Amino acid sequence: MIAGAGPGGSGARGRVRPPAVAGTFYPGAAEALESAVREAFADAVIPPAVAAVPKALVVPHAGYVYSGAIAASAYARIIPARSTIRRVVLLGPSHRVYVRGLAVPGVDAFRTPLGVVPIDVDARNAVLELPGVQVDDRAHADEHSLEVQLPFLQRVLDDFTLLPFSVGDATAGEVAAVLEACWGGPETLVVISTDLSHYHRYDDATRLDARTAAAIVARRFDAVGDRDACGAHPLRGLLQVASERGLSVEQLDLRNSGDTAGDRHRVVGYGAFAVS
Repeated sequence: MIAGAGPGGSGARGRVRPPAVAGTFYPGAAEALESAVREAFADAVIPPAVAAVPKALVVPHAGYVYSGAIAASAYARIIPARSTIRRVVLLGPSHRVYVRGLAVPGVDAFRTPLGVVPIDVDARNAVLELPGVQVDDRAHADEHSLEVQLPFLQRVLDDFTLLPFSVGDATAGEVAAVLEACWGGPETLVVISTDLSHYHRYDDATRLDARTAAAIVARRFDAVGDRDACGAHPLRGLLQVASERGLSVEQLDLRNSGDTAGDRHRVVGYGAFAVS
């Protein structure tokens, strides 16, 4: 198991990845971004007071007006652990660059309008020993699936380090091996970034996403196809680990863009899930 460096360590200085989608997927000014995050939580499904803090979350990654509330439904679950979680292992699909396996960035930190998040450099160097893991800054430079999660994490957690993976053509086993190596204890949170179905009519998307959600809750990683979720590759790896570890998956929220901010002719599905 790979131990992480403490928050604010050596990764806090050096090369910094600037925000790529600030001003498009979410507001580019800090005050407006803070407001957008608050609005997302106002529209979220708030957990009961007795809800357990999950080990892993599955969250969507569209623009905040479309999927922010669904993401907030997941992030609300970790607020009680804001001072306990010190590292976030974040995996999302590579939308713009082909990746064979999993790519980590070579930079030392990611920046958003809310501040700088240091990379867990020691853990990054360690995972490079695993099959399929490589350094590729191109896969991270313009990738939104990881970046849009950071403002939520910056508001629900105290100081934390980040270990981000842009996942391409990777098997469930390859992703699972990386997750197992980085699993850690209560100080480590795993986040999988994925949307669900894309560009179906509202009723069709509702049916398809309900089927996918049922497979996720049942931890049937082999039943989640590439067309069911754009982040199917990292998602299948998490579900494999959840199955092998005997963990449970809870559906927290399930909507689509027709429910939030778009029309109902061509919608994108969004789900929030907790693994504990």
